[in-house]
Amino acid sequence: MCALLCLPYRSFGQTAPSQALLVLSKGDLALEVVDPATMKVLWSVPSGPDPHEVAASPDGRFAYITNYGSGAYHTITPVDLQAKQALAPIDLGALTGPHGLDYVGGKLWFTAEGAKVFGSYDPAAQKIDFVLGTGQDRTHMVRVSSDQQRMVLTNVSSGTVSIVEKTAARQGPPPGGPGGPQGRGDASGRGAPTTNAIGGRGPTGGQPGGPGGPPGRGGAPQASWQETVVQVGRGSEGFDVTPDWREAWIANAQDGTISIIDLGSKRVVQTLESNTRGANRLKITPDGKLAFVSTLSGPDLAVFDVARRNEVTRIKVGNGAAGIQIQPDGSRVYVACTPDNYVAVLDVKSLKVIGRIDAGNQPDGLWWVGK
Repeated sequence: MCALLCLPYRSFGQTAPSQALLVLSKGDLALEVVDPATMKVLWSVPSGPDPHEVAASPDGRFAYITNYGSGAYHTITPVDLQAKQALAPIDLGALTGPHGLDYVGGKLWFTAEGAKVFGSYDPAAQKIDFVLGTGQDRTHMVRVSSDQQRMVLTNVSSGTVSIVEKTAARQGPPPGGPGGPQGRGDASGRGAPTTNAIGGRGPTGGQPGGPGGPPGRGGAPQASWQETVVQVGRGSEGFDVTPDWREAWIANAQDGTISIIDLGSKRVVQTLESNTRGANRLKITPDGKLAFVSTLSGPDLAVFDVARRNEVTRIKVGNGAAGIQIQPDGSRVYVACTPDNYVAVLDVKSLKVIGRIDAGNQPDGLWWVGK
């Protein structure tokens, strides 16, 4: 882990609970650690400049915060959750604009908008061990399957979704050469997918026959990656994947729609007119039954039935909302009401607001620690 940089912030004397809600306060440049039982902030540490998203290791030891800077910054700030201290930032170098995060397989997966890439950071080795370009504009959010064989990413300005899958490496260019222009449309009314074989690179570009490099001569075939680009709606940003990884639900901020992608065929199978312009995040409950969509452009949190693919209700949470986090047991939903400076707490069974958490100014990114 990076060398310690002694940056304690606020502490109220409590020890960390077995479960905690992590809240990024963009206005205070801080990470707030909240006890979900009392809905009170336990302690807080500096987040680094312009914090946007946060993720934590499953053991609850470390949290990681992207320092976005509208695509210009190039650091991720780690936090030691046991010592209650921020650590020296991870410098991503040319990988500017880190934003989306996921923590899978002992690796921190991140997007870097300015470089049009995503990659992974190995905390044990203290290095970036994987980088892959998407060729899309504003690669924003990322989800990684538990076996690390498939990644789904939204590309806001391109209005696309990248589905990246691990494949056996092929010698020479793929049949038919590089993928052609995106299709003019399929049965869903959206663009047909475009598929390209691409090679992952390590931080130094990879070595022949080694990780991130082209296949070796005479050795076992090395892993390669295949990217399928699916055209969705304008401003594709917040999204989630169903628990069985069969579908991805994409909130299109500029269109006010939700694109549903079948991850097997890698095609949009339905587009919902959801009236969620300005949609910021979309999260699906652990049982796969409900999808919650936040928007900074209105007071309501939209709720959809995933199986029936229709709207269930709208819940007034404030003057606008961003980050969403659902407890692993599916009982509560936490919604960062950025303009109102609080996090709304919803009961999933009743679909009603049951409390508010005062967790600093302009709360945004959220993450759950514990089971």
